[in-house]
Amino acid sequence: MNTKDGFGTVWGLGLGPGDPDLVTIKAATILKRAAVIAYPAPEDGDSFARQIAAPHLPGGQKEIAIRMNLGDGAFPKDDIYDRAASAILAESKAGREVAVLCEGDPFFYGSFQYLYGRLSGRCPVRIVPGVSSLMACADAAGMPLTARNDVLSVIPAPLPEAEIARRLEDCEAAAIMKLGRHLGKVRRVLQAMDLIDRTRYVERATLGSEKVMALAEMHGESAPYFSMLLVHKRAEAWSNRSMATTDNRGEAS
Repeated sequence: MNTKDGFGTVWGLGLGPGDPDLVTIKAATILKRAAVIAYPAPEDGDSFARQIAAPHLPGGQKEIAIRMNLGDGAFPKDDIYDRAASAILAESKAGREVAVLCEGDPFFYGSFQYLYGRLSGRCPVRIVPGVSSLMACADAAGMPLTARNDVLSVIPAPLPEAEIARRLEDCEAAAIMKLGRHLGKVRRVLQAMDLIDRTRYVERATLGSEKVMALAEMHGESAPYFSMLLVHKRAEAWSNRSMATTDNRGEAS
């Protein structure tokens, strides 16, 4: 898509949590026609975002791999995003449409926001929402995020223990993200608040390696980057059965 001033549109494409079948029709349409794709990638190895997009790519497109130390907790990586934004802007100025691949949704803890901040106002930038990991994990766990008038909090695990506890006190339901090496710390908070039995652990939702279990069954002090804890203080909001007596699809075990 070219604008009247000759710039190509830059698209922030939400690709969903991992299953290529969860890529939206709109995102797939743009992937098929974009002359250029850009995507975050580790310093060595393949890009997860590109793996999600791969079944929808026709081939022959130019590719910009934005290589960085992913999952190290350091953000934003200003020099890397500066260079990537300059490369993408050059393609847009040349009239080429650029699809920037984003795991999940671009504006839900997505790295695309750092490119958006550098490109917006300099070239046409559009967003295509994607299925977020939050929704995918809830489906995998068979555990509604909220019910009735429940308040849902999304809590980053790198926060200090006291702050995590405070946030949990102020809500009925919570999704705790970015677990990584912080799993042990979060477990201590949940144990102190007597919420272990109200928490499910979800890892790599929608992928073949997906794991779902009660947190009480999860051992170890760390977790993969693509993992999440779902907490609900009152499961009776939608069911009169305890989570401890249901399997991960909500059927009696």
